[in-house]
Amino acid sequence: MTPPFRAAVTRFWREWLRSLLVIVLIVTSFRSAIADWNDVPTGSMKPTILEGDRIVVNKLAYDLKIPYTSIRIVRWAKPGRGDIVVLRSPDDGTRLVKRVIGTPGDTIALRSNQLVVNGQAVSYSAQEIVDEPISQLPSLVATEHFVDAPHRVMLMPGGSASQTFGPIVVPAGSYFVMGDNRDRSLDSRHFGFVPGEAIVGRATAVAASAHP
Repeated sequence: MTPPFRAAVTRFWREWLRSLLVIVLIVTSFRSAIADWNDVPTGSMKPTILEGDRIVVNKLAYDLKIPYTSIRIVRWAKPGRGDIVVLRSPDDGTRLVKRVIGTPGDTIALRSNQLVVNGQAVSYSAQEIVDEPISQLPSLVATEHFVDAPHRVMLMPGGSASQTFGPIVVPAGSYFVMGDNRDRSLDSRHFGFVPGEAIVGRATAVAASAHP
């Protein structure tokens, strides 16, 4: 390597590449441990979150982890019933967006799509019929009065998800999650309980949507 070429490489490293690497490290560390975004590929959380939405994920909602790892430094909260969380699927590690239905020790059951939590049946109101292009049949949207987080759920004809199960008890350190699109959601009814360490963070807002 000739002196002029070596000097050019050194100058490029000092003036451009080193600064770029520092910026990349800061940005990726922030996304890994503090906040990130997640694109929603399916309609399993309709009508709350739509396919194609980009959601903001608060990774500091429950704990602080070492960047690029799942090693927890400190925990200050745990996912609660009604939280919308981003998690790694117990099946294949794919990122999913679901609602926490059962926390450790809870008894969960579903009776013809009506939730029963710790022996108390959840009530529903404000039902409406909407056109759903996927099923090409009218779907029912209702408000589910679930703990302190009332929200809308969708019931679609011909869905493949189980409408009745349980009662089951959520084991220690695990959570039971479901999609708000109850009949078309791949959730704990399929892959079982979700370990706490598989929960990446809490979804806090929709940052961008193709559906105004």
